[in-house]
Amino acid sequence: MLAETICSAVSAAGLGIAAVSAYRKRFLTATRIAAYSLVPVGLVLTGVVEWVAGIAFKPSVWIGFGLLGVAWLLFMTTRTVERRRGTTRAERKAARAAGRSEAVAPAASAPSLGAGAAAGTAAARPKPKKQPEAAAGGDDFSDIEAILKKHGI
Repeated sequence: MLAETICSAVSAAGLGIAAVSAYRKRFLTATRIAAYSLVPVGLVLTGVVEWVAGIAFKPSVWIGFGLLGVAWLLFMTTRTVERRRGTTRAERKAARAAGRSEAVAPAASAPSLGAGAAAGTAAARPKPKKQPEAAAGGDDFSDIEAILKKHGI
């Protein structure tokens, strides 16, 4: 009852301000103010105000809003962690599928992962080249030479 009275008073005040704006020849502003001032009365007549007043004083409704807030917080936390890792759910799913399909060779009867696979990959890797040792006086410039060679100078 009190909410309906307040909404009616706000609408009446808004319509009064709209009438003053129209009197000052600001018709577009007056129309916009009139539209905004009719919203509270419309909400009262549709029953939205009564519904909001009914749920505002129930503890179970506030517990529900609290649980929704916690769920949203957990969801946003997982999204933040996911972004920091740099992977999305689709990428992790594709990586898992690729890991499963590459674990066994098409014609093999056993998984190709194990000690034999590690030895095969180590043999296939090229060995790092040893750099020639600098002369006794050239040790100071070996780092600089490496940097220049790296940049192609």
